[in-house]
Amino acid sequence: MRTHFCGLVDERLIGQTVTLCGWADVARDLGGVCFIDLRDHEGIVQVVAEPSGAEGNADVIAAASKVGYEDCLRITGTVRARHSVNDRIATGKVEVVATKIEVMNKAEPLPFHAHENAGEDIRLKYRYLDLRRPEMQKMMRTRIKLVQSLRRYLDERGFQDIETPILTKATPEGARDFLVPARMHEGEFYALPQSPQLFKQILMMAGFDRYYQIARCFRDEALRADRQLEFTQLDMEFAWVTEREVQDTVEDMIRLVFREVIDVELDAEFPRMTYAEAMRRYGSDKPDLRIAMEFTDVAELVKDCEFKVFTDWANHADGRVVALRAPGGAKFSRKQIDELAAHAAKYGAKGLAWMKVEDATKGRDGINSPIAKFLDDATLDAVLRATHANTGDAIFFGAATYKSASDFMGALRLKLGRDLGLVENAWRPLWVTDFPMFEWDEEAQRFVALHHPFTAPSVDDEADLRANAAIAVSRGYDMVLNGNEIGGGSIRIHRSSMQSAVFDLLGIGKDEAELKFGFLLEALRYGAPPHGGIAFGIDRIAALMAGTESIRDVIPFPKTTGAQCLMTGAPSPIPEAQLAEVHVAVRPREAKVQ
Repeated sequence: MRTHFCGLVDERLIGQTVTLCGWADVARDLGGVCFIDLRDHEGIVQVVAEPSGAEGNADVIAAASKVGYEDCLRITGTVRARHSVNDRIATGKVEVVATKIEVMNKAEPLPFHAHENAGEDIRLKYRYLDLRRPEMQKMMRTRIKLVQSLRRYLDERGFQDIETPILTKATPEGARDFLVPARMHEGEFYALPQSPQLFKQILMMAGFDRYYQIARCFRDEALRADRQLEFTQLDMEFAWVTEREVQDTVEDMIRLVFREVIDVELDAEFPRMTYAEAMRRYGSDKPDLRIAMEFTDVAELVKDCEFKVFTDWANHADGRVVALRAPGGAKFSRKQIDELAAHAAKYGAKGLAWMKVEDATKGRDGINSPIAKFLDDATLDAVLRATHANTGDAIFFGAATYKSASDFMGALRLKLGRDLGLVENAWRPLWVTDFPMFEWDEEAQRFVALHHPFTAPSVDDEADLRANAAIAVSRGYDMVLNGNEIGGGSIRIHRSSMQSAVFDLLGIGKDEAELKFGFLLEALRYGAPPHGGIAFGIDRIAALMAGTESIRDVIPFPKTTGAQCLMTGAPSPIPEAQLAEVHVAVRPREAKVQ
């Protein structure tokens, strides 16, 4: 049907006849001469319909004059050099003089124009039109190139691409499962996998040694810019490895794909930072190293001051009082500071203390702060020296439990970095390691796994783990890039007795463990090798590469934050007869008590 792609027509084809297929991006009738910008997935080329020869090319001009926006066309013509070069497009040195124009399908008036900034809801409803836009084509091709590069790297190094089941057993992995009723087993359900975690561990026990899969995963959780109900990850597992061996392999892989896909050279060696250090310095387990600001712990400096919020938490066993210097922050108005406090409150702050250093040479007289009156001169001077505050800076303070203060001050750090223009234009990867094995859930009054319950602890002895569960460190690791966790993994538990001990610490009793994970515990008893792995978020990496904040821009058919597909209308009701086939009845929602 066509001989060439629009975006690949160049000077080498001058004088040749080509047949092109695509959409009319722009059509202009200048009275006797018509121009059509014809677009396909490779790009745009200019087509000209003009009088020529004894017959004047009337049929072609007539057809061109009737072409409308987004009409589907097939055009045959001769390539020639353009009189005026268009440097903005790859085909800008040539044009196609049409000898035949066929309208393959006339487009009705569109709900939005490809070159306008339409709202996301209408773009998602008419996603097939949205995906025609060159910027969306570019982002999707970035994703495609990413996956191709990953596969090529792994295939060339002996990794085995193995598919794991989509219909599987419900297991607790931190989010709700999507459930699928089993028609042939009344009252029983499959679950869609949150990850291939257990199957890839079983593959290591089965002797496949190096596995990978571009896996579809499903989690029934709240959506936001970087989360979807269904998502894609590069899943990997290695047998007979240590943490460093996994990290070195995948670090090399990520460097290569960034070079191949977007021509970016990442660090020759990614820095490594423990979880404890990341929280202490940045208040985040995925610190954005493009922002140079770091925390200063000031609990020892203010533990005897007259500001009760500071003294309470400075003298609390699990308290933290942290200061963050914001270079240039003294220019903030009170309204802007209130907005910063509101932002911190979203992440758990009960308040936000601050001081502006308007003139560092004047001591107390150069400080503008509602809390300065509660600090004596020695304490005030110590805080200024500890934070290295200078004229024009602001200092913000967080006081709460160690985790809470770290969380909201970490969120504040990111906002300050953006608001003050302190985000470096660079790629800053790192490894975060040595995560806590467990977190204490106050509401449930039990431990929960920080990563997942199959992560190995740093100790080999189950009695040691039980005795020191609150401070136990795991063999987990995350790869972080510009404040985004792009990959997470760990060395796994490979002994049945240790796995049982971890289940017990998580409040998963012996009977429940046998019911949900009996097949895993049994497999671990039959010579399971030491093994570990990692999973990378394809959607998130593609979004970073494409320069967009939302992963929805690099997913062909995403869900909205309301968990809907606006194009198809999913989710939707199911007829009673179909529900009956799978032994399911929908219970009416209970009316709210007034």
